[in-house]
Amino acid sequence: MAFIFERVTVPLRDGVKVEGLLYRSQDEPRPALLVRTPYGADNMNMINVPEYLYLLKAGYNVAWMECRGTYGSDGDFHSIEEELDDGYDTVDWLVRQPWSDGRVATYGPSYAGQTQWAIAASRHPAVKALAVAMSAADWYTGFWYHPGGAMFHQIALTWHFGMRMQEEIRSMALGGGDPALVADLGAQLMSGPHTYDNVPLHRQSLVAGDERLQKILDNPENNDYWKALDRSQAFSDMTQPILMIAGWFDYFINGQIRDFARYRATAASPQARRGTRIIIGPWTHWPLENNFPDADFGMAASAKGADLTGEHLRHYAQCLPFGDAVPRTAAPVKIFVMGVNEWREEQDWPLPDTTYTDLYLDGAACGRDGSLRRSPAASQNSAEYDYDPKNPVPSRGGNYGGSYRTDGPVDQRDIEERADVLSFTTELLTQNTEVTGHVRATLFVQSSAPDTDFTAKLVDVHPDGSARHVCDGILRMRYRDGLETPTLINPGQVYEIEVDMSVTSMVFLAGHRIRIDISSSNFPRFDRNTNTGGFISREAINDAVVAHNAILTGPDHPSRVTLPLIQR
Repeated sequence: MAFIFERVTVPLRDGVKVEGLLYRSQDEPRPALLVRTPYGADNMNMINVPEYLYLLKAGYNVAWMECRGTYGSDGDFHSIEEELDDGYDTVDWLVRQPWSDGRVATYGPSYAGQTQWAIAASRHPAVKALAVAMSAADWYTGFWYHPGGAMFHQIALTWHFGMRMQEEIRSMALGGGDPALVADLGAQLMSGPHTYDNVPLHRQSLVAGDERLQKILDNPENNDYWKALDRSQAFSDMTQPILMIAGWFDYFINGQIRDFARYRATAASPQARRGTRIIIGPWTHWPLENNFPDADFGMAASAKGADLTGEHLRHYAQCLPFGDAVPRTAAPVKIFVMGVNEWREEQDWPLPDTTYTDLYLDGAACGRDGSLRRSPAASQNSAEYDYDPKNPVPSRGGNYGGSYRTDGPVDQRDIEERADVLSFTTELLTQNTEVTGHVRATLFVQSSAPDTDFTAKLVDVHPDGSARHVCDGILRMRYRDGLETPTLINPGQVYEIEVDMSVTSMVFLAGHRIRIDISSSNFPRFDRNTNTGGFISREAINDAVVAHNAILTGPDHPSRVTLPLIQR
């Protein structure tokens, strides 16, 4: 089979022309597989799964198109706001070419997943399937804000700094641009975003000049701006089966797992509901890292070990069959179970045989001496600490997704030595204990401040004492009743709150312990709450106040973590 490789230009409805790369057959018309990306059509690191040569050999044409305002494309890049129309026009151009058989499917990770959600929402009839990796449909809680209301500080700054640097380099190639700005942005990306400047985040020099980032900061609540960009609102109009690929340590995982359950329940066609699948590995953000400094999940956990290229091909064979492609019926859920380090197929999410089990915090002693037990403590206790925004708890592991990372199951022991981190630990486990599903903490809390945060982290404590991150979450107290209408708290009043700690699949082995770490910051993964009740990104760090926070335990205040246990 002979292939043609060429650079193509696609005109959009407003006259802007976007460029891309096309790999196609010289034979009869074939279906097209489309990637729309702002990271460059030549960026093989972002378009390396599935492997495109296998797609070509299977009989598909492959188009990698650059978003407007990026690399060789005309116009200005405004992020997600124009992707719906641009995606529709790109698909329309593809199906009008003589080498097209009129059918299109899509794939790609991260922002290239967001462009797929926009294409599906555009309702172009030629689009038959999606393969969305590491991306969520909701631009608000899927991308920039945690469901508990805190902003994903690190990813927001690093992504926008990276895109702006890319644009300045592009401008320099055309005779403009600012080399000094490129150097400043590059330095920040190498060393981390501004952290301790006595300048409100809104007015930090690299932030103030970024219109896209300013929109993120200007809209901390789930308002009309975000709702207009929430593609999940269009699920009931979408007809495409979707292959979703996610990572336990990717910061999109919470949004993706919500998308999966909601799409299978509300998509517009039976084929879309039945044919949608999710694969979750022990991965961070692209390119699907599964080997960490403190844990190695083995070759079986890699993209090749999971056969992600084959999974794409089987998905396309099911949705737009061509040539000798043979569809294969597969379970809707495929997960990598950490601890025992094996892949497993399941029929639904949450797993139908889940037993939600409470472990209660006993605050009889603070620090690392608190316990987790099957029943509430017999007496009332209060575990207390001071949260100082000028000295936040550093992020260690977890679901970063940033450009300089220490993601994944990182050892927490140095963090747990801090006076503002409370740890509650079980006795030694006498048998393997599987936790697969949604984890949440129900806490009875007090604060001296009108607003503060509470964080909760699930930790696997090994026999050697190492304490590896499993999953975590955060709640900003002003959003305890929802993300649309913030309400400050009364200092000193006791509140019952729920912290969404995300999802996992982990077998805590016999001889290990289960631990919950409670605190009020996780920086720079999340932005720091200044504890004043004010507009956080518009306050200087010297405006912040120290909050005296407490976790109450006992029969009247049964603070607890709820674990989804699987017994087989």
